[in-house]
Amino acid sequence: MDQDRILYAKPSITDLEVQYAADAAANGWGEQCYDYIFKFRDQLKSYLDVPYVIPTSSCTGALHMALAALGVGPGDEVIYPDITWIASASPTKYLGAEPVFVDVLENSWCIDPAAIKAAITEKTKAIVVVHVYGNLCEMDEIMSIAKSHGLPVIEDAAEGLGSVYKGKKAGSIGDMAAFSFHGTKTITTGEGGALIVQSPELYEKLQTLESHGRHPKSDKQFWCDEVGYKYKMSNIQAAIGAAQMERIDELVERKREIFAEYHEILANLPGLQLNPEPENTVNSYWMTTVVFDEALPFVREDLQEEMAKANIDARVFFYPVSLMPPFQSKPENTKSYSLYNRGINLPCYHDITSAQINRVCDVLKRYLDKIR
Repeated sequence: MDQDRILYAKPSITDLEVQYAADAAANGWGEQCYDYIFKFRDQLKSYLDVPYVIPTSSCTGALHMALAALGVGPGDEVIYPDITWIASASPTKYLGAEPVFVDVLENSWCIDPAAIKAAITEKTKAIVVVHVYGNLCEMDEIMSIAKSHGLPVIEDAAEGLGSVYKGKKAGSIGDMAAFSFHGTKTITTGEGGALIVQSPELYEKLQTLESHGRHPKSDKQFWCDEVGYKYKMSNIQAAIGAAQMERIDELVERKREIFAEYHEILANLPGLQLNPEPENTVNSYWMTTVVFDEALPFVREDLQEEMAKANIDARVFFYPVSLMPPFQSKPENTKSYSLYNRGINLPCYHDITSAQINRVCDVLKRYLDKIR
């Protein structure tokens, strides 16, 4: 195995990120301890065109606070797509409520609006939608359904930064939204996330929840009015994020260029489906993903083995969350229970070269020839 390893994901770090992180480490204390957090917050507000942003230590923490601010608790239900990472749904369990997993659409792999509508009961407290792999949910229809039932919508946009739905950035459409800046994401803070809030009333409530229950206008030091949370992003993390946000257009465009190269090579091969980009949308293509046709005898572990022989990482398509032991299985979500066995994420980090993309595609084409 004499070829360099091709990773499935890693961040794009330049001297700018190093410079900002070093400055935060050297000087970001005392009165300057929030400087980069505020800078990063304001960059996100401007980029997304939203009124309120709370930088957090993770997307999971952001979702936890969002649901807590809505009063989700025991006896409540929250609707989710079955195709997502478990972190989308875990906060509902933290609060003693139950996630209700519904099926996804075959063409986008995102939550099916009709399935949302069918799942709403008197116990439903919120709807969480996931822009999986950068693909966009049908937000107009979803927001209409939610409005007709008086339900809030939270966008899990962990994978959707830079995607655009009918002129609006992913994460700016729902009542709240959460982002991830994990090291695999389009921009990174190492670990970290952000909570987007549209309502001033919810934002005021969250200012207390995010600070251990201390009201920001309290005149008592270290006085807490309720039990809150500690999901703050560090100043050093935010410094890296601030540098990344200065490069956001470049980083999103590079993801799109990578997808375009894969698309040019793979799009005309029979039996394969790649990430969609419907009319009036822009897909940021966090992950370049391939789904094999149901008629093909595709075994993802076999393809992973072929990739590994060529020193290439490949990442499996998300399992249905309801398939995992903490939850009750829902095989009636037929699309979700079919897709996970037919999909794979291809290496698509910012620094991947055209030669490396061709290496990946050569393995994929050889495998496809073998199973036809």
